[in-house]
Amino acid sequence: MKPLWIKNIKQIEEIELIELARGGDRKALAELVKMYEQTVYNFSYKICRHKDRAEHTMQETFLSMVKNIHQFSGESKLSTWLYRVVANHCLMLARSENKYGFTSLDDEEALIDEKNIADWKVTPDKVTENNELKNMLDEAIQKLAPEYRIVFTLRDVEGLSTEETAKIVELSVPAVKSRLHRARAFLRNELNERFKS
Repeated sequence: MKPLWIKNIKQIEEIELIELARGGDRKALAELVKMYEQTVYNFSYKICRHKDRAEHTMQETFLSMVKNIHQFSGESKLSTWLYRVVANHCLMLARSENKYGFTSLDDEEALIDEKNIADWKVTPDKVTENNELKNMLDEAIQKLAPEYRIVFTLRDVEGLSTEETAKIVELSVPAVKSRLHRARAFLRNELNERFKS
């Protein structure tokens, strides 16, 4: 029986490639890397926020895929599995660096009273239309701790569901919702502060 997420011919071809790769077929592995190279790099860059780190994370992700493809069960999309690997590598990279340039949102004091935060009616799509606003948002996102940045990026940038995000980051749905809420509140506050000045 084919997994429920298969919807088209391309996905059927991907399943066949995965099966061949799991059997040790190097050409199939190379084809999977080629299929996901841009997706993995883009996601790595959005999380790591630095070209060299993103490239390093991409290489580590594909190295992990090559070593562990036999563990991929096929119960989810390969992209979901790769997102998880990228997220783990980015978190390990961030933890290995002593200089954290982000704000912890685990402290209640890190969040401003929500009654004082204006509604954020600008969606991420509209933000990208305005370069100055996009740069401000990018700077604010960079201040997020990696675990919050990953959840925000998966949900609000990549457009994945809460359930998919929970699988990728290996958290409960309520924990994902909590992190997303805190990340959005922090970003709203950061943008509001920039507009005041």
